[in-house]
This record gives sequence, structure tokens and C-alpha cells, in this order.
Amino acid sequence: MQGREEAPTLRKAARPVRRQQLIDSTIAILARKGYAALTVADVAKEAGLSPGIVIFHFSSKDALLADVLSFLAAEYRRHWEDEMRKAGPGAAGRLRALLLADFDSRVFTPEKLAAWIAFWGETQGRPVYDQICSGLDAERRDTTEVLCRALNEEGSYGLDPALVMRTLDSLCDGLWLGLAADGAGHKGRISAAEAQRSVEAALAAFFPSHYKQPG
Repeated sequence: MQGREEAPTLRKAARPVRRQQLIDSTIAILARKGYAALTVADVAKEAGLSPGIVIFHFSSKDALLADVLSFLAAEYRRHWEDEMRKAGPGAAGRLRALLLADFDSRVFTPEKLAAWIAFWGETQGRPVYDQICSGLDAERRDTTEVLCRALNEEGSYGLDPALVMRTLDSLCDGLWLGLAADGAGHKGRISAAEAQRSVEAALAAFFPSHYKQPG
């Protein structure tokens, strides 16, 4: 009797595990093939499952890709919020933590970066990106601008906080593209450490009383 009671629990537990397995497999395929070329069969093969299992869990390729982006977006937001929280109440520490979170290899693997670029940069993936991430992007920009305004007031720098925010936001976007560049010999390719130093240098240029130029 006890075994019969445990079986439904095991089946319920397996469903989120299987969905995560398929999400991870989709990220791997996105990194290798991009948005337009990805197929349900590719994902099934990567996961070692049948295409029918993929459709059972996600109903369609579009639904699968939307769930993958939702997963990445939630992870991204949770990560920069956690890093800001750990940095404490000061605006300087919080802004630095927010920006450097973009290049934390504990969360942003080469595969995940390539998957982000597939949604963000490919024509077919952009509508999905805009639908799911426009609010998240706006929230992050607003948070960055609030912190830039606080530092501008603290240091009496005479800067336009919105302009500084846009510059820092564009810098991080460009560094992501550099991190995702294909091929070890690609002249645009950079490391996460180099990206972080670039952010540190920009912060020190805008707010020299709050940050030091990286050594």
C-alpha cells in the first residue's frame, strides 16, 4: 500500500525535473545552432528523449522557446538582485554589483550567453525577447539610473544620470557580444575578467570619487 502511495509523488516530482532537462537541452542547441535552425527533434536528441515527450511538456516549439527565455530571464533578475542585496545599502557598491553580475561565470556560461544572443539578436527570436524581457530590461535600466543619480548627488559630478545609465547599459550589451564571439582567435573575443575591468574603468571615469581605475 505504501508503494502505491509513493508512486504518484515520484511521478509528480519527475515532471519539473524533466522540464528542466529539456530547457537545459534547448539552451545547448540554441548555443550551437541558433534560434531559427533549432528543431524539436534536435532538443529531443540532446536530451535523449523522443520528440513526443518534448511536445507533451511544452505543446509546441514556440512554447518551449518561450519557457526557456522565461527561465533565463528569471535567473538573470534573481542573480543581479541577490548581488545588489549582498553589496549592502550604499549606492556605489550596489551599482558595481549590479553591473558586474552580468559577467559572473557562476551563472552566465558560454552556452547561456549564446542562447541569450539567439533570442536578442536573431530576427525570429526578437519578438519573443521583446514580449518576455522588455519589462525586465526597463526595471534594470531604472535601477541603474536611480543608483547613478544617487552617486551624482553624493559626488556633485554634474552628470546626466540618464545618459550615464544608457552608456553603462550599452557598454554591458557590447561586452556580452564580445564574450559570445565565436572562435578562440576571434579578435573581438574577450574574457569575463576583461569585461569586468572594462566596467570598473567606466565607473571610475564617471564617478572618480567613488571608484578607482582597475590596476
